Amino acid sequence: MSAAAILPGPVAGGGRLATLGVMGGGQLGRMFVHAAQALGFQTAVLDPDPTSPAGRVSDYHIATAYDDEQGLAQLMQRCEAITTEFENVPASALSTLAAQRRVAPGPQAVAVAQDRLAEKAHFAVCATTTGVGPAPHAAIASEADVAAAPEALLPGILKTARLGYDGKGQVRVDNRAALAAAWVQLGRVPCVLEQRLALRDELSVIVARGADGSMVHFPVQRNLHRGGILAVTEVYPDHIPAALAEQAIAATRAIATELHYVGVLCVEFFVVDDGSRDGALVVNEMAPRPHNSGHHTIDAFDVSQFELQVRALAGLPLVTPRQHSAAVMLNLLGDLWWRNGQPVTPNWAGVLALPGTHLHLYGKHEARPGRKMGHVTITAATAAAARERALAAATLLGIAPWP
Repeated sequence: MSAAAILPGPVAGGGRLATLGVMGGGQLGRMFVHAAQALGFQTAVLDPDPTSPAGRVSDYHIATAYDDEQGLAQLMQRCEAITTEFENVPASALSTLAAQRRVAPGPQAVAVAQDRLAEKAHFAVCATTTGVGPAPHAAIASEADVAAAPEALLPGILKTARLGYDGKGQVRVDNRAALAAAWVQLGRVPCVLEQRLALRDELSVIVARGADGSMVHFPVQRNLHRGGILAVTEVYPDHIPAALAEQAIAATRAIATELHYVGVLCVEFFVVDDGSRDGALVVNEMAPRPHNSGHHTIDAFDVSQFELQVRALAGLPLVTPRQHSAAVMLNLLGDLWWRNGQPVTPNWAGVLALPGTHLHLYGKHEARPGRKMGHVTITAATAAAARERALAAATLLGIAPWP
């Protein structure tokens, strides 16, 4: 497809606005839609849920399955370019779209992110130049693989090769008998066994890359997960040791470049305790889309990850993000709407009384345990103030404090 920029506002000749499409109607799609509309684009969402968060705010909502031929045809008819808000959209559907329209990220890049083994192979290739590779691992696809798994990988974590996210499709295993039982528990599907590492920290880096190879990045983010789901992200100047931050950024840029990636990409890292002062980096996984850990960019930067997603898709200039405030982001799960089995309303009035608080709820009608209902970002002039107010907000909401 043509690499010419898709400009916002009325298309040549008038009569309609340039339109950008997104596969998926969740909260990431919703925030993409808001960013696209703010720049002057119309939007179209393809999602089978008629009440999806993104579908309800988009100019057009195509309520079909992701691989429905008529739905894909409608999306192509409406849009100049199309992106995705989640990595498990069928790569074949993206290929169908890419034959007729600009699609970013491309089907091949998404396909790599959909398979942990392909993803780790890609990380290993990039590690030859960056020195940052994946954790020691082995493919598990048969009883013979279980029997032959290297002893050095135990204790470990067995993960399904496909369709795992937010801690789903993962089982911790301490020995070979537990590995065999876990593989059966996961349905005997292709898996990857990763060595369990002594972790000091979890980090992530978000980059945006254009079709011309231009690339910008946000600062390294420190993350805390609970139950496999992101709970807290902290982003302060000089919060991460400089050498470690530079290494994470370089590794993320290499991963994107080697994929010929176009769009917003998040790469997650572990900081492993190797006896050194700062620890060693291990690349964990990547997400071919904006990421939960980057939601603070809406309120703490002059350009958000979602605006950069729009710019990369449309072929518009990518500008280096500037952080104007220290930030802490708290993930808001459906658990907050329940206490002792009874429904409650979280203390939004108390939270919103805290200076620098930015509440984002995603418009989901039903609060369920573990469901991502929104986030709150706390911004302040200093890291100490942001952290103090974030801990106060957590107390008001019943979220456990963090170190």
